[in-house]
Amino acid sequence: MKKKVVSLLLTATMVASLAACGGGDSAAETPAADSNSNTAAEAPADNTEASTGDSAAEAPAETGSYQLDTLTVVVNGTVTASVDNGQADFEAQWEAAVSEKLGHPIDLVIQQLDHSGYTDAVGRLFAGGDYPDAMIMSAEMFKQYAPTGLLWDMADAYENAEFQSRMLLPSINENLKDSQGRLYGFASAYGNGCVTYVKKAWLDAVGLDINDIKTYDDYYNMLLKFHNEDPDGNGTNGDTYGVVAAGFMGNEAPYINYLPEFWQDAYPAITQDANGTWIDGFQTDATKAALLRLQQAYKDGAIDPESLTASTKIAREKWFSNDQKGSAGVFTYWAGTWYQSLTDFFIKNEVDPELVQLPPIAEVGKYLNREAPVWVIIDDGDGDNAREQAIFDALIETMMDGDVVQTLWTYGAEDVHWSTKAETFTTNPGTDSEKVYEYEEGVFHLKPSPNDPNTVWKKNYIDPALVVCELTNGYSDTTELAAAGNKFFTENCVDAPPAPSSETYTNETGTIYDAQLAVITEVVVNGGDVDAAMENYVATVGSIIDQCLSEMNAAQ
Repeated sequence: MKKKVVSLLLTATMVASLAACGGGDSAAETPAADSNSNTAAEAPADNTEASTGDSAAEAPAETGSYQLDTLTVVVNGTVTASVDNGQADFEAQWEAAVSEKLGHPIDLVIQQLDHSGYTDAVGRLFAGGDYPDAMIMSAEMFKQYAPTGLLWDMADAYENAEFQSRMLLPSINENLKDSQGRLYGFASAYGNGCVTYVKKAWLDAVGLDINDIKTYDDYYNMLLKFHNEDPDGNGTNGDTYGVVAAGFMGNEAPYINYLPEFWQDAYPAITQDANGTWIDGFQTDATKAALLRLQQAYKDGAIDPESLTASTKIAREKWFSNDQKGSAGVFTYWAGTWYQSLTDFFIKNEVDPELVQLPPIAEVGKYLNREAPVWVIIDDGDGDNAREQAIFDALIETMMDGDVVQTLWTYGAEDVHWSTKAETFTTNPGTDSEKVYEYEEGVFHLKPSPNDPNTVWKKNYIDPALVVCELTNGYSDTTELAAAGNKFFTENCVDAPPAPSSETYTNETGTIYDAQLAVITEVVVNGGDVDAAMENYVATVGSIIDQCLSEMNAAQ
Protein backbone atom coordinates (compact mmCIF):
# COMPACT_ATOMS: atom_id res chain seq x y z
CA MET A 1 0.00 0.00 0.00
CA LYS A 2 1.03 3.55 -0.60
CA LYS A 3 1.40 5.90 2.35
CA LYS A 4 0.05 9.40 1.81
CA VAL A 5 -0.23 12.58 3.79
CA VAL A 6 -3.92 12.54 4.61
CA SER A 7 -4.26 16.31 4.90
CA LEU A 8 -3.45 16.73 1.21
CA LEU A 9 -6.53 14.83 0.15
CA LEU A 10 -8.91 14.30 3.00
CA THR A 11 -9.23 15.98 6.36
CA ALA A 12 -8.49 13.86 9.40
CA THR A 13 -11.97 14.60 10.76
CA MET A 14 -13.65 13.32 7.60
CA VAL A 15 -11.57 10.15 7.50
CA ALA A 16 -12.33 9.41 11.14
CA SER A 17 -16.04 9.92 10.58
CA LEU A 18 -15.99 7.62 7.56
CA ALA A 19 -14.39 5.00 9.76
CA ALA A 20 -17.27 5.40 12.20
CA CYS A 21 -19.99 4.76 9.62
CA GLY A 22 -22.44 1.94 10.27
CA GLY A 23 -21.04 -1.57 10.39
CA GLY A 24 -23.56 -3.51 8.36
CA ASP A 25 -23.00 -5.18 5.00
CA SER A 26 -21.41 -2.90 2.50
CA ALA A 27 -21.01 -3.13 -1.25
CA ALA A 28 -23.76 -5.43 -1.22
CA GLU A 29 -23.13 -9.03 -2.20
CA THR A 30 -23.63 -9.02 -5.97
CA PRO A 31 -22.24 -8.12 -5.84
CA ALA A 32 -22.40 -7.01 -4.14
CA ALA A 33 -22.61 -5.55 -3.09
CA ASP A 34 -24.83 -8.23 -0.95
CA SER A 35 -24.09 -5.81 -4.86
CA ASN A 36 -23.59 -7.94 -5.57
CA SER A 37 -24.42 -8.29 -2.56
CA ASN A 38 -24.12 -11.59 -4.93
CA THR A 39 -21.45 -13.97 -3.76
CA ALA A 40 -21.85 -17.60 -2.86
CA ALA A 41 -18.82 -17.52 -0.58
CA GLU A 42 -18.20 -15.30 2.44
CA ALA A 43 -15.11 -13.15 2.42
CA PRO A 44 -12.43 -14.21 4.90
CA ALA A 45 -11.18 -12.12 7.76
CA ASP A 46 -8.71 -9.36 6.96
CA ASN A 47 -5.91 -10.66 4.77
CA THR A 48 -2.64 -9.85 6.43
CA GLU A 49 -0.58 -10.68 3.37
CA ALA A 50 -0.98 -7.22 1.82
CA SER A 51 2.16 -5.24 1.12
CA THR A 52 2.91 -2.24 3.31
CA GLY A 53 5.46 -0.72 0.99
CA ASP A 54 5.02 1.58 -1.99
CA SER A 55 2.66 0.03 -4.51
CA ALA A 56 4.58 1.15 -7.58
CA ALA A 57 8.06 1.94 -8.73
CA GLU A 58 9.35 5.45 -9.25
CA ALA A 59 8.21 6.98 -12.54
CA PRO A 60 10.67 6.60 -15.42
CA ALA A 61 12.37 9.72 -16.70
CA GLU A 62 10.14 9.95 -19.79
CA THR A 63 7.39 12.51 -19.29
CA GLY A 64 3.94 10.94 -19.00
CA SER A 65 5.20 7.37 -18.64
CA TYR A 66 5.07 5.19 -15.54
CA GLN A 67 5.97 1.55 -15.05
CA LEU A 68 3.71 -0.06 -12.49
CA ASP A 69 5.50 -2.93 -10.76
CA THR A 70 2.99 -3.70 -7.99
CA LEU A 71 -0.78 -3.26 -7.98
CA THR A 72 -2.42 -3.29 -4.55
CA VAL A 73 -6.22 -3.59 -4.44
CA VAL A 74 -8.67 -3.68 -1.55
CA VAL A 75 -11.77 -5.81 -2.09
CA ASN A 76 -14.75 -7.19 -0.18
CA GLY A 77 -16.56 -10.52 -0.34
CA THR A 78 -17.87 -9.92 -3.85
CA VAL A 79 -14.54 -11.35 -5.02
CA THR A 80 -15.33 -14.99 -4.31
CA ALA A 81 -11.85 -16.25 -5.16
CA SER A 82 -10.87 -15.68 -1.54
CA VAL A 83 -7.70 -16.84 0.22
CA ASP A 84 -9.14 -20.30 0.91
CA ASN A 85 -10.97 -20.47 -2.41
CA GLY A 86 -8.30 -20.26 -5.10
CA GLN A 87 -7.12 -16.66 -4.74
CA ALA A 88 -3.43 -17.52 -5.17
CA ASP A 89 -4.21 -19.20 -8.50
CA PHE A 90 -6.28 -16.22 -9.61
CA GLU A 91 -3.42 -13.84 -8.72
CA ALA A 92 -0.82 -15.96 -10.55
CA GLN A 93 -2.88 -16.24 -13.72
CA TRP A 94 -3.76 -12.52 -13.63
CA GLU A 95 -0.08 -11.60 -13.26
CA ALA A 96 0.91 -13.82 -16.19
CA ALA A 97 -1.81 -12.49 -18.49
CA VAL A 98 -1.44 -8.81 -17.61
CA SER A 99 2.35 -8.89 -17.68
CA GLU A 100 2.17 -10.34 -21.20
CA LYS A 101 -0.30 -7.66 -22.29
CA LEU A 102 1.71 -4.75 -20.87
CA GLY A 103 5.16 -6.07 -21.62
CA HIS A 104 6.54 -6.02 -18.08
CA PRO A 105 5.81 -7.94 -14.83
CA ILE A 106 3.23 -6.68 -12.32
CA ASP A 107 2.73 -8.17 -8.86
CA LEU A 108 -0.95 -8.22 -7.84
CA VAL A 109 -1.56 -7.82 -4.09
CA ILE A 110 -5.14 -8.40 -2.93
CA GLN A 111 -6.22 -7.26 0.52
CA GLN A 112 -9.64 -8.78 1.14
CA LEU A 113 -11.46 -7.19 4.07
CA ASP A 114 -14.31 -8.76 5.99
CA HIS A 115 -17.45 -8.27 3.92
CA SER A 116 -19.94 -7.46 6.67
CA GLY A 117 -17.77 -4.67 8.10
CA TYR A 118 -16.22 -3.42 4.88
CA THR A 119 -17.25 0.24 5.22
CA ASP A 120 -15.79 0.47 8.70
CA ALA A 121 -12.63 -1.40 7.73
CA VAL A 122 -11.95 0.91 4.78
CA GLY A 123 -12.50 3.96 6.97
CA ARG A 124 -10.01 2.67 9.54
CA LEU A 125 -7.54 1.85 6.78
CA PHE A 126 -7.72 5.37 5.38
CA ALA A 127 -7.65 6.95 8.83
CA GLY A 128 -4.27 5.31 9.29
CA GLY A 129 -3.02 6.93 6.08
CA ASP A 130 -2.66 3.61 4.23
CA TYR A 131 -4.15 3.65 0.75
CA PRO A 132 -4.30 0.96 -1.93
CA ASP A 133 -3.87 1.71 -5.62
CA ALA A 134 -7.48 0.79 -6.31
CA MET A 135 -10.47 -0.69 -4.50
CA ILE A 136 -14.11 -1.68 -4.67
CA MET A 137 -16.69 0.74 -3.26
CA SER A 138 -20.43 0.38 -2.86
CA ALA A 139 -22.58 3.08 -4.46
CA GLU A 140 -23.03 4.86 -1.15
CA MET A 141 -19.35 4.69 -0.22
CA PHE A 142 -18.57 6.06 -3.67
CA LYS A 143 -20.94 9.00 -3.19
CA GLN A 144 -19.29 9.78 0.14
CA TYR A 145 -15.70 9.56 -1.04
CA ALA A 146 -16.06 11.10 -4.53
CA PRO A 147 -16.13 14.74 -3.32
CA THR A 148 -13.09 14.35 -1.06
CA GLY A 149 -10.35 14.64 -3.67
CA LEU A 150 -9.13 11.17 -2.77
CA LEU A 151 -10.30 9.51 -5.99
CA TRP A 152 -8.78 9.91 -9.45
CA ASP A 153 -10.88 11.32 -12.28
CA MET A 154 -10.70 8.56 -14.88
CA ALA A 155 -13.00 10.21 -17.44
CA ASP A 156 -10.30 10.60 -20.12
CA ALA A 157 -8.93 7.11 -19.54
CA TYR A 158 -12.46 5.68 -19.77
CA GLU A 159 -13.32 7.58 -22.96
CA ASN A 160 -10.13 6.37 -24.65
CA ALA A 161 -10.27 2.79 -23.37
CA GLU A 162 -9.98 -0.01 -25.90
CA PHE A 163 -13.00 -1.77 -24.38
CA GLN A 164 -15.35 1.02 -25.54
CA SER A 165 -15.87 -0.94 -28.76
CA ARG A 166 -17.37 -3.84 -26.76
CA MET A 167 -19.61 -1.89 -24.38
CA LEU A 168 -23.07 -3.40 -23.95
CA LEU A 169 -24.45 -0.98 -21.36
CA PRO A 170 -22.61 2.35 -21.74
CA SER A 171 -25.26 4.24 -19.76
CA ILE A 172 -24.21 2.55 -16.50
CA ASN A 173 -20.89 4.40 -16.38
CA GLU A 174 -22.07 7.51 -18.20
CA ASN A 175 -24.54 7.99 -15.35
CA LEU A 176 -21.68 7.86 -12.83
CA LYS A 177 -20.19 11.10 -14.19
CA ASP A 178 -20.77 14.23 -12.13
CA SER A 179 -22.18 17.50 -13.47
CA GLN A 180 -18.73 18.51 -14.74
CA GLY A 181 -18.14 15.23 -16.58
CA ARG A 182 -15.71 13.80 -14.05
CA LEU A 183 -15.70 10.03 -13.55
CA TYR A 184 -14.32 8.82 -10.24
CA GLY A 185 -15.41 5.19 -10.44
CA PHE A 186 -15.98 2.38 -12.95
CA ALA A 187 -18.81 -0.16 -12.76
CA SER A 188 -18.08 -3.48 -14.44
CA ALA A 189 -21.72 -4.60 -14.09
CA TYR A 190 -25.09 -3.08 -13.33
CA GLY A 191 -26.34 -3.07 -9.77
CA ASN A 192 -28.91 -5.89 -9.47
CA GLY A 193 -31.26 -6.17 -6.52
CA CYS A 194 -33.23 -8.47 -4.25
CA VAL A 195 -36.34 -10.56 -4.80
CA THR A 196 -38.46 -12.47 -2.31
CA TYR A 197 -37.93 -16.23 -2.31
CA VAL A 198 -40.45 -18.61 -0.72
CA LYS A 199 -40.02 -22.31 0.11
CA LYS A 200 -42.42 -24.23 -2.10
CA ALA A 201 -42.66 -27.15 0.35
CA TRP A 202 -43.78 -24.77 3.10
CA LEU A 203 -46.45 -23.25 0.85
CA ASP A 204 -47.74 -26.73 0.09
CA ALA A 205 -47.72 -27.65 3.77
CA VAL A 206 -49.98 -24.74 4.73
CA GLY A 207 -52.20 -24.98 1.64
CA LEU A 208 -51.10 -21.83 -0.19
CA ASP A 209 -50.14 -21.06 -3.79
CA ILE A 210 -47.56 -18.41 -4.66
CA ASN A 211 -49.91 -17.02 -7.31
CA ASP A 212 -52.45 -16.14 -4.62
CA ILE A 213 -50.04 -13.86 -2.74
CA LYS A 214 -50.90 -10.53 -4.32
CA THR A 215 -51.35 -8.01 -1.47
CA TYR A 216 -49.77 -7.24 1.89
CA ASP A 217 -52.66 -8.98 3.65
CA ASP A 218 -51.98 -12.10 1.57
CA TYR A 219 -48.27 -11.86 2.35
CA TYR A 220 -48.82 -11.38 6.07
CA ASN A 221 -51.31 -14.26 6.23
CA MET A 222 -48.61 -16.46 4.64
CA LEU A 223 -46.09 -15.39 7.29
CA LEU A 224 -48.53 -16.16 10.10
CA LYS A 225 -49.22 -19.61 8.70
CA PHE A 226 -45.49 -20.29 8.47
CA HIS A 227 -45.16 -19.34 12.14
CA ASN A 228 -48.33 -20.74 13.69
CA GLU A 229 -48.60 -24.02 11.78
CA ASP A 230 -46.09 -26.78 11.03
CA PRO A 231 -44.62 -26.00 7.59
CA ASP A 232 -41.37 -27.89 8.21
CA GLY A 233 -43.26 -31.06 9.11
CA ASN A 234 -41.48 -31.80 12.38
CA GLY A 235 -44.75 -32.27 14.27
CA THR A 236 -44.55 -29.03 16.25
CA ASN A 237 -46.53 -25.86 15.64
CA GLY A 238 -45.02 -22.46 16.34
CA ASP A 239 -41.29 -23.31 16.17
CA THR A 240 -40.74 -21.62 12.80
CA TYR A 241 -40.98 -18.04 11.51
CA GLY A 242 -42.53 -16.32 8.54
CA VAL A 243 -39.53 -14.36 7.29
CA VAL A 244 -35.89 -13.86 8.23
CA ALA A 245 -33.81 -10.88 7.14
CA ALA A 246 -30.33 -9.42 7.44
CA GLY A 247 -31.50 -6.40 9.44
CA PHE A 248 -34.84 -4.60 9.56
CA MET A 249 -33.21 -1.79 7.59
CA GLY A 250 -29.87 -1.71 5.81
CA ASN A 251 -27.21 0.91 6.49
CA GLU A 252 -26.56 1.43 2.78
CA ALA A 253 -28.71 2.15 -0.25
CA PRO A 254 -31.25 0.90 -1.07
CA TYR A 255 -31.86 0.34 2.68
CA ILE A 256 -35.20 -1.53 2.39
CA ASN A 257 -34.23 -4.32 -0.01
CA TYR A 258 -34.28 -7.17 2.56
CA LEU A 259 -37.88 -6.49 3.76
CA PRO A 260 -39.63 -4.66 0.90
CA GLU A 261 -43.11 -5.93 1.76
CA PHE A 262 -43.00 -4.13 5.11
CA TRP A 263 -41.45 -0.87 3.85
CA GLN A 264 -43.68 -0.60 0.75
CA ASP A 265 -43.73 3.09 -0.31
CA ALA A 266 -41.44 4.20 2.53
CA TYR A 267 -37.78 5.03 1.87
CA PRO A 268 -36.25 5.65 5.32
CA ALA A 269 -33.23 7.68 4.27
CA ILE A 270 -32.31 11.06 2.86
CA THR A 271 -33.92 11.00 -0.56
CA GLN A 272 -35.59 13.25 -3.14
CA ASP A 273 -39.29 14.00 -3.34
CA ALA A 274 -41.29 14.25 -6.55
CA ASN A 275 -39.97 17.78 -7.12
CA GLY A 276 -36.34 16.75 -6.75
CA THR A 277 -35.99 18.35 -3.32
CA TRP A 278 -33.89 16.43 -0.80
CA ILE A 279 -35.90 15.38 2.26
CA ASP A 280 -35.47 13.01 5.22
CA GLY A 281 -37.56 10.01 4.28
CA PHE A 282 -37.10 8.54 7.75
CA GLN A 283 -39.37 11.18 9.28
CA THR A 284 -42.30 10.59 6.90
CA ASP A 285 -45.67 9.07 7.72
CA ALA A 286 -44.86 6.24 5.29
CA THR A 287 -41.87 5.25 7.44
CA LYS A 288 -43.95 5.42 10.61
CA ALA A 289 -46.51 3.09 9.02
CA ALA A 290 -43.74 0.68 8.00
CA LEU A 291 -42.33 0.63 11.53
CA LEU A 292 -45.76 -0.24 12.90
CA ARG A 293 -46.06 -3.11 10.41
CA LEU A 294 -42.67 -4.40 11.57
CA GLN A 295 -43.73 -3.95 15.19
CA GLN A 296 -46.81 -6.11 14.68
CA ALA A 297 -44.83 -8.77 12.81
CA TYR A 298 -42.24 -8.91 15.59
CA LYS A 299 -44.99 -9.27 18.19
CA ASP A 300 -46.82 -11.96 16.20
CA GLY A 301 -43.72 -14.04 15.48
CA ALA A 302 -44.15 -13.44 11.76
CA ILE A 303 -40.57 -12.17 11.56
CA ASP A 304 -37.54 -13.88 13.09
CA PRO A 305 -36.45 -11.60 15.97
CA GLU A 306 -32.79 -12.34 15.18
CA SER A 307 -33.34 -10.24 12.07
CA LEU A 308 -32.57 -7.13 14.13
CA THR A 309 -28.86 -7.95 14.27
CA ALA A 310 -28.38 -10.82 11.79
CA SER A 311 -25.71 -10.50 9.11
CA THR A 312 -26.46 -11.77 5.61
CA LYS A 313 -24.41 -14.88 6.39
CA ILE A 314 -26.35 -15.68 9.57
CA ALA A 315 -29.73 -15.01 7.95
CA ARG A 316 -29.20 -17.13 4.87
CA GLU A 317 -27.52 -20.02 6.74
CA LYS A 318 -30.45 -20.11 9.13
CA TRP A 319 -32.81 -20.17 6.17
CA PHE A 320 -31.26 -23.17 4.42
CA SER A 321 -30.11 -25.01 7.55
CA ASN A 322 -30.46 -28.79 7.51
CA ASP A 323 -32.51 -28.40 10.71
CA GLN A 324 -35.47 -26.26 9.67
CA LYS A 325 -36.67 -25.75 13.24
CA GLY A 326 -36.27 -22.04 13.93
CA SER A 327 -35.99 -21.29 10.23
CA ALA A 328 -38.38 -19.21 8.11
CA GLY A 329 -40.35 -19.72 4.93
CA VAL A 330 -39.45 -16.42 3.29
CA PHE A 331 -36.11 -14.78 2.56
CA THR A 332 -35.57 -11.72 0.37
CA TYR A 333 -32.13 -11.84 -1.22
CA TRP A 334 -30.18 -11.13 -4.39
CA ALA A 335 -31.63 -12.08 -7.75
CA GLY A 336 -30.17 -14.16 -10.54
CA THR A 337 -27.06 -16.08 -9.51
CA TRP A 338 -28.30 -16.37 -5.95
CA TYR A 339 -31.44 -18.16 -7.11
CA GLN A 340 -29.11 -20.98 -8.12
CA SER A 341 -26.78 -20.62 -5.14
CA LEU A 342 -29.57 -20.78 -2.54
CA THR A 343 -31.03 -23.82 -4.27
CA ASP A 344 -27.63 -25.51 -4.21
CA PHE A 345 -27.28 -24.89 -0.47
CA PHE A 346 -30.66 -26.54 0.15
CA ILE A 347 -29.55 -29.53 -1.92
CA LYS A 348 -26.27 -29.74 -0.01
CA ASN A 349 -28.12 -29.69 3.33
CA GLU A 350 -30.64 -32.28 2.08
CA VAL A 351 -33.60 -29.91 2.46
CA ASP A 352 -36.36 -29.65 -0.14
CA PRO A 353 -34.72 -27.25 -2.63
CA GLU A 354 -37.65 -25.93 -4.63
CA LEU A 355 -37.93 -22.16 -4.28
CA VAL A 356 -40.42 -19.84 -5.92
CA GLN A 357 -40.01 -16.13 -6.56
CA LEU A 358 -42.79 -13.88 -5.30
CA PRO A 359 -43.96 -11.27 -7.81
CA PRO A 360 -43.97 -7.86 -6.09
CA ILE A 361 -47.12 -7.44 -4.05
CA ALA A 362 -49.44 -4.58 -4.99
CA GLU A 363 -48.18 -2.28 -2.22
CA VAL A 364 -44.55 -2.74 -3.31
CA GLY A 365 -45.10 -2.47 -7.06
CA LYS A 366 -41.48 -3.16 -8.09
CA TYR A 367 -38.28 -4.44 -6.52
CA LEU A 368 -35.35 -2.00 -6.40
CA ASN A 369 -32.35 -2.18 -8.71
CA ARG A 370 -29.50 -0.70 -6.70
CA GLU A 371 -26.86 1.68 -7.97
CA ALA A 372 -23.85 -0.29 -9.11
CA PRO A 373 -20.72 -0.81 -6.98
CA VAL A 374 -17.58 0.59 -8.57
CA TRP A 375 -13.82 0.29 -8.80
CA VAL A 376 -11.99 3.46 -7.83
CA ILE A 377 -8.36 4.52 -8.22
CA ILE A 378 -6.68 6.50 -5.44
CA ASP A 379 -5.19 9.83 -6.59
CA ASP A 380 -1.71 10.40 -5.13
CA GLY A 381 -2.20 14.17 -5.38
CA ASP A 382 1.03 14.92 -7.26
CA GLY A 383 -0.73 16.53 -10.23
CA ASP A 384 0.64 13.93 -12.67
CA ASN A 385 -1.77 11.35 -14.06
CA ALA A 386 0.88 8.91 -15.30
CA ARG A 387 0.77 6.60 -12.28
CA GLU A 388 -3.03 6.57 -12.13
CA GLN A 389 -3.28 5.92 -15.87
CA ALA A 390 -0.92 2.96 -15.42
CA ILE A 391 -3.22 1.59 -12.70
CA PHE A 392 -6.24 2.02 -14.99
CA ASP A 393 -4.46 0.22 -17.82
CA ALA A 394 -3.37 -2.67 -15.61
CA LEU A 395 -6.63 -3.11 -13.71
CA ILE A 396 -9.70 -1.76 -15.50
CA GLU A 397 -8.59 -1.88 -19.14
CA THR A 398 -7.57 -5.52 -18.79
CA MET A 399 -10.63 -6.40 -16.68
CA MET A 400 -12.74 -5.59 -19.74
CA ASP A 401 -10.46 -7.20 -22.36
CA GLY A 402 -13.27 -9.53 -23.48
CA ASP A 403 -10.97 -12.50 -23.17
CA VAL A 404 -8.42 -13.94 -20.73
CA VAL A 405 -8.41 -11.34 -17.95
CA GLN A 406 -12.16 -10.65 -18.11
CA THR A 407 -12.66 -14.40 -17.82
CA LEU A 408 -10.48 -14.40 -14.69
CA TRP A 409 -12.61 -11.68 -13.08
CA THR A 410 -15.81 -13.38 -14.26
CA TYR A 411 -15.16 -17.07 -13.60
CA GLY A 412 -11.84 -17.27 -11.77
CA ALA A 413 -8.69 -19.26 -12.51
CA GLU A 414 -8.50 -21.79 -15.32
CA ASP A 415 -8.37 -25.44 -14.19
CA VAL A 416 -9.11 -24.28 -10.65
CA HIS A 417 -12.54 -22.66 -10.91
CA TRP A 418 -13.36 -23.57 -14.50
CA SER A 419 -11.95 -25.66 -17.32
CA THR A 420 -12.34 -26.78 -20.92
CA LYS A 421 -10.67 -30.14 -20.32
CA ALA A 422 -12.55 -33.41 -20.36
CA GLU A 423 -13.47 -34.46 -16.84
CA THR A 424 -16.04 -36.13 -14.62
CA PHE A 425 -16.79 -35.26 -11.02
CA THR A 426 -19.51 -35.97 -8.47
CA THR A 427 -21.03 -33.72 -5.84
CA ASN A 428 -22.66 -34.99 -2.64
CA PRO A 429 -21.69 -38.62 -3.34
CA GLY A 430 -23.60 -41.29 -1.46
CA THR A 431 -26.57 -39.02 -0.70
CA ASP A 432 -29.97 -38.43 -2.29
CA SER A 433 -28.46 -35.21 -3.68
CA GLU A 434 -25.65 -36.98 -5.52
CA LYS A 435 -25.03 -35.51 -8.95
CA VAL A 436 -22.52 -36.56 -11.62
CA TYR A 437 -21.03 -33.97 -13.99
CA GLU A 438 -19.35 -35.14 -17.19
CA TYR A 439 -17.74 -32.90 -19.81
CA GLU A 440 -16.03 -33.55 -23.11
CA GLU A 441 -12.73 -31.97 -24.17
CA GLY A 442 -13.19 -28.37 -25.27
CA VAL A 443 -16.46 -27.76 -23.41
CA PHE A 444 -16.37 -24.79 -21.02
CA HIS A 445 -17.63 -25.71 -17.55
CA LEU A 446 -17.33 -24.74 -13.91
CA LYS A 447 -15.53 -27.00 -11.45
CA PRO A 448 -16.19 -27.84 -7.78
CA SER A 449 -15.39 -24.93 -5.46
CA PRO A 450 -11.84 -25.26 -4.07
CA ASN A 451 -13.07 -25.01 -0.48
CA ASP A 452 -16.19 -27.16 -0.93
CA PRO A 453 -16.07 -30.08 -3.41
CA ASN A 454 -19.82 -30.60 -3.02
CA THR A 455 -20.64 -27.14 -4.39
CA VAL A 456 -20.08 -26.20 -8.02
CA TRP A 457 -18.34 -22.84 -8.51
CA LYS A 458 -20.60 -20.00 -9.74
CA LYS A 459 -18.49 -16.95 -10.56
CA ASN A 460 -15.64 -14.82 -9.28
CA TYR A 461 -16.37 -11.07 -9.24
CA ILE A 462 -18.27 -10.07 -12.39
CA ASP A 463 -21.72 -11.59 -12.83
CA PRO A 464 -21.76 -12.68 -16.50
CA ALA A 465 -25.46 -11.83 -16.71
CA LEU A 466 -24.92 -8.26 -15.50
CA VAL A 467 -21.66 -7.31 -17.22
CA VAL A 468 -21.46 -3.96 -19.05
CA CYS A 469 -18.82 -5.09 -21.57
CA GLU A 470 -19.03 -8.13 -23.83
CA LEU A 471 -17.03 -11.28 -23.07
CA THR A 472 -16.04 -12.34 -26.59
CA ASN A 473 -14.57 -15.82 -26.06
CA GLY A 474 -17.95 -17.51 -25.84
CA TYR A 475 -17.48 -18.82 -22.31
CA SER A 476 -20.76 -18.96 -20.44
CA ASP A 477 -22.14 -21.17 -17.71
CA THR A 478 -25.26 -19.32 -16.58
CA THR A 479 -27.67 -21.98 -15.35
CA GLU A 480 -31.32 -22.07 -16.34
CA LEU A 481 -32.28 -21.15 -12.80
CA ALA A 482 -29.92 -18.15 -12.65
CA ALA A 483 -31.11 -16.99 -16.07
CA ALA A 484 -34.73 -17.30 -14.94
CA GLY A 485 -33.87 -15.31 -11.82
CA ASN A 486 -32.26 -12.52 -13.82
CA LYS A 487 -35.23 -12.40 -16.19
CA PHE A 488 -37.68 -12.28 -13.29
CA PHE A 489 -35.83 -9.44 -11.63
CA THR A 490 -35.37 -7.28 -14.71
CA GLU A 491 -39.07 -7.63 -15.50
CA ASN A 492 -40.05 -6.62 -11.96
CA CYS A 493 -37.66 -3.84 -10.95
CA VAL A 494 -37.17 -0.09 -11.02
CA ASP A 495 -34.02 1.87 -10.28
CA ALA A 496 -33.50 2.76 -6.62
CA PRO A 497 -33.42 6.45 -5.70
CA PRO A 498 -29.97 8.05 -6.04
CA ALA A 499 -27.81 7.95 -2.93
CA PRO A 500 -27.29 11.28 -1.14
CA SER A 501 -23.97 13.08 -0.86
CA SER A 502 -22.71 16.16 0.98
CA GLU A 503 -19.80 16.99 3.26
CA THR A 504 -21.89 16.88 6.43
CA TYR A 505 -23.61 13.67 5.33
CA THR A 506 -20.24 12.07 4.68
CA ASN A 507 -19.07 13.05 8.16
CA GLU A 508 -22.28 12.09 9.98
CA THR A 509 -23.62 9.01 8.19
CA GLY A 510 -22.78 6.74 11.10
CA THR A 511 -24.43 9.05 13.63
CA ILE A 512 -27.60 9.26 11.55
CA TYR A 513 -27.81 5.50 11.09
CA ASP A 514 -27.30 4.88 14.81
CA ALA A 515 -30.21 7.22 15.56
CA GLN A 516 -32.39 5.44 13.02
CA LEU A 517 -31.49 2.05 14.49
CA ALA A 518 -32.42 3.35 17.94
CA VAL A 519 -35.89 4.24 16.64
CA ILE A 520 -36.30 0.83 14.99
CA THR A 521 -35.25 -0.96 18.18
CA GLU A 522 -37.55 1.11 20.37
CA VAL A 523 -40.61 0.76 18.12
CA VAL A 524 -40.21 -2.72 16.62
CA VAL A 525 -38.49 -4.66 19.40
CA ASN A 526 -39.66 -2.81 22.51
CA GLY A 527 -43.13 -2.02 21.19
CA GLY A 528 -42.67 1.68 21.88
CA ASP A 529 -44.69 4.62 20.60
CA VAL A 530 -43.60 5.55 17.10
CA ASP A 531 -44.24 9.29 17.48
CA ALA A 532 -42.26 9.49 20.72
CA ALA A 533 -39.38 7.55 19.18
CA MET A 534 -39.40 9.84 16.16
CA GLU A 535 -39.35 12.91 18.38
CA ASN A 536 -36.26 11.53 20.08
CA TYR A 537 -34.70 10.94 16.66
CA VAL A 538 -35.27 14.58 15.68
CA ALA A 539 -33.87 15.76 19.01
CA THR A 540 -30.78 13.61 18.49
CA VAL A 541 -29.90 14.25 14.84
CA GLY A 542 -32.45 16.77 13.57
CA SER A 543 -29.94 19.61 13.28
CA ILE A 544 -27.50 17.34 11.47
CA ILE A 545 -30.21 16.27 9.03
CA ASP A 546 -31.17 19.89 8.42
CA GLN A 547 -27.57 20.77 7.59
CA CYS A 548 -27.30 17.81 5.21
CA LEU A 549 -30.49 18.81 3.41
CA SER A 550 -29.36 22.42 3.18
CA GLU A 551 -26.09 21.40 1.54
CA MET A 552 -27.73 18.96 -0.86
CA ASN A 553 -30.49 21.32 -1.97
CA ALA A 554 -28.04 24.21 -2.37
CA ALA A 555 -26.00 22.06 -4.72
CA GLN A 556 -28.99 21.39 -7.00
